[in-house]
Amino acid sequence: MSDLQTGLIALGVLAIVVVLGLNWWQDRRARKQIQDGFPDTGKDPLLHGAEPGLPATDGVRREPGLGAMAEAESNVVGGIEAHPAAASAPSQHDADEADEACETVIDVSFLEPVPGDELAAFTQGIRHAGQKSLRVFAETTDGLHRAAIRSGETYASVQVAVLLANRSGPLSAGEWAEALSRSRVLADRFDGTVEASDTQAVLDRANKLDAVCAALDAQVGLTLVASSRRWSSGDVLTAAREAGFSSIQDGRLPWVDQDGAVRFTLGRSDGVSLGSAGPATIGQLSLILDVPRAPAHEHAFSQMAKIARGLAARLEATVVDDNGRPLADGAEAAIDKQLQALYARLEQSGLKAGSVRALRVFG
Repeated sequence: MSDLQTGLIALGVLAIVVVLGLNWWQDRRARKQIQDGFPDTGKDPLLHGAEPGLPATDGVRREPGLGAMAEAESNVVGGIEAHPAAASAPSQHDADEADEACETVIDVSFLEPVPGDELAAFTQGIRHAGQKSLRVFAETTDGLHRAAIRSGETYASVQVAVLLANRSGPLSAGEWAEALSRSRVLADRFDGTVEASDTQAVLDRANKLDAVCAALDAQVGLTLVASSRRWSSGDVLTAAREAGFSSIQDGRLPWVDQDGAVRFTLGRSDGVSLGSAGPATIGQLSLILDVPRAPAHEHAFSQMAKIARGLAARLEATVVDDNGRPLADGAEAAIDKQLQALYARLEQSGLKAGSVRALRVFG
């Protein structure tokens, strides 16, 4: 090997040593700068990471959070009850739920949690299928049952309760198909799946419930017939107010007891609303006791008859029964006795007069 080759090799080795030494020095300098900026206190910042001026954590690990939040007022999202934040939402189940005796449930399960405000806005229109009511319930991702969807919560599923029967008849195949369609649209919107009972099984249940209700449905009426002159709407409203009737609801005047329950109603016999611009004068008025919808009372008919006679005296009218005959003295007791038997049958069938369930299926 010549002296030239030996010298070149030596220069190469020296260059490598210089580069390694320079890299070591730069690395050491960088580490020192980092240590100067973050001095080692000997404590784990996740366990003891309280900086001066921040609350101490007492050695307990804290998950990331939003900190203190000012409590906001309740609001409404899409017409459904909404609450300010999940942190303040009740941590217990809502009491109201689907009624298995008169409703069937369609389950809509979501693959991912759905925010309450989005879900409330979308489900606002799910209220009816044909002439049957639909009620929307939900389950949060925490497993809490909700009768009203709240903002600030996330939801894992929705339950659509479909009424099986009411006074329009049993749930029809078309109404059931509409309820299923609405549920599937909801599932498609939020990437979910739909589960429901067999169609024929649902329709069979609806027919059975309708048959029970039809056998128990009854309305008892009395009619006031003008004797000497027809009445104006003002005459009727003044006399009714003096007799204790409340404001017009659905075209009729309800007589409400001290518990807020409607006992019977007063309206025009021709079906025209008392609040509308119908015929100028009125010749007949009807009082109706809707038996399944009014709470049971020992003297339910007698009470209505008493009010009817008082109105008749004010309006110069005659009180007649459903057959057009003047109401005989003492007839009230016999009718009340018949009503007591009907009240008992309603309760035995799980349709207690005036109950929420009875109001639902006899509506």
